[in-house]
Amino acid sequence: MSETNNTKNQIRLPILLSIAVIIGIWIGATFAEPKTDKKYQSSLQKFRQLIDYIENDYVDSVNTEELLEESIGQMLDKLDPHTIYIPPQDRELAESQLRASFDGIGVEFNLLRDTLYVVTPLSGGPSEKAGIISGDKIVKVDGKNIAGIGMSNREVFDLLRGPRGTEVKISVMRKGKSDLLDFDLKRNAIPQFSVDAGYMVDNEIGYIKVNKFAENTYAEFKTALEKLKSQGMTKLILDLQNNGGGYMSAAINMCDELLSEGKLIVSQKGQGTKYDSEARATERGIFEEGAVTVLMNEGSASASEIVAGALQDNDRALIIGRRSFGKGLVQLPFDLSDGSELRMTIARYYTPSGRSIQKPYDEGQEAYASDYDQRFTSGELFSQDSINFDESLAYETEGGRKVYGGGGIMPDYFVALDTTYNTAYVNRLFNSNSIKEFTLDYRDGNQWLNEWSAEKFTSEFDVTEEMLNKVVEIGKANGVPFRAKDFKKSKPFLAFLIKAQLARDIYDDNAFFKIYNQTNEIYLQAIELFRNPDQLLNKSNGLLLQTR
Repeated sequence: MSETNNTKNQIRLPILLSIAVIIGIWIGATFAEPKTDKKYQSSLQKFRQLIDYIENDYVDSVNTEELLEESIGQMLDKLDPHTIYIPPQDRELAESQLRASFDGIGVEFNLLRDTLYVVTPLSGGPSEKAGIISGDKIVKVDGKNIAGIGMSNREVFDLLRGPRGTEVKISVMRKGKSDLLDFDLKRNAIPQFSVDAGYMVDNEIGYIKVNKFAENTYAEFKTALEKLKSQGMTKLILDLQNNGGGYMSAAINMCDELLSEGKLIVSQKGQGTKYDSEARATERGIFEEGAVTVLMNEGSASASEIVAGALQDNDRALIIGRRSFGKGLVQLPFDLSDGSELRMTIARYYTPSGRSIQKPYDEGQEAYASDYDQRFTSGELFSQDSINFDESLAYETEGGRKVYGGGGIMPDYFVALDTTYNTAYVNRLFNSNSIKEFTLDYRDGNQWLNEWSAEKFTSEFDVTEEMLNKVVEIGKANGVPFRAKDFKKSKPFLAFLIKAQLARDIYDDNAFFKIYNQTNEIYLQAIELFRNPDQLLNKSNGLLLQTR
């Protein structure tokens, strides 16, 4: 788990993909106090009476405040799946996920065997400046023991984060040192990044991986785009797989760099006209000409779908992968008097062709949340023929290609979920942090690797049988029993995971993705299509992918 970014350092394994609560799309606005309406005054009065009776006359002692909190959640459950209530104690952490920075000590950490390991101190942060190094184990915070007590990631966040300028004392155990090392740290602003990687695949193809749409996403994307273009990029792979969304403005600005002036990007419509709006591309963008493909899967949602829908409907990009999540609702945060927050759906958004891609939610929260399982069991993830479209929800792109609304963005080129090497055993090794534990130890014990370039590591380093067996032993110690049949099936995939994680620990995220993407079927398909332009043009009726 990374202090700076949860998603960045946890590549979900396909067979266990679990779509978390998608962060709502925020747009700025101000609000007047709601008008008092007589139609619900009697109900409010009755509710107050009910609470008073429970508080004063019920036979047992009852926490009425807790009852009220639960009733709010149950009331919102009757609306849509993305209207949520955030209690005061959770609001700061929820909001911090989309900020450009947060205040903390600046470490990427991981909980391994109930111990807090420093994966790496963040460049320029308080921890790096104080001399904390990768592999240190944080065992005390402000004199309080935190090792071996079953701490959660949330509790770690609460201990290490805090207002800028405040001080915290941590004690670490370091390999080769018999005594604990104490550090007095002053918390400072720590940047969060949403562009995981940006590199050239070859002399023409550039690759950008975006994990969310936050405050700084557009600036990071623009920087990566400019850098790749300066290196000769004429074809772009934009990877939005498992990107759960975020700020609508970031998605709009990203599209603006790829679409010519005046092109419609997205529109939204609410009750009445208060929240109705549309966004169009403005001045000339960085990459308005040149081929574009967008990678998506069932974990791509919200702002990711705005980008994909805008580029697909304007015949600007080919979408490759599997049907996206299907979130076409816009949320707005409302402050409540006790510091809590209501994130309420105030509009639906529509792609340029006019389609809403919101999937149905009339069967309740449980059915909505289990959509991935339904796709898996129906065969949709493995065969495009298993997907049934409602012809009443058919629309046309600018160039006349047929697209559909009603449940996500359907790719122009379908890529089946590949489970050839994936097993429950390798997933358990990954989720138990056994692979991460091994790679940290291996890196620290093989300092000669620091003399290799990332390119040399990618082309020459091999994961040995001994290394694989060591991961198996660490897995056993972490409660993952060995399964010989699964291990044999998953060995090639497991070796890729180990090598990719080592590349991240030694070098950076670009090195990680260059290796990990060798197992990414959607990514590999995009490259194949780029290298076969006739097939690519055929998929888009000859309308896409200008390279002039």
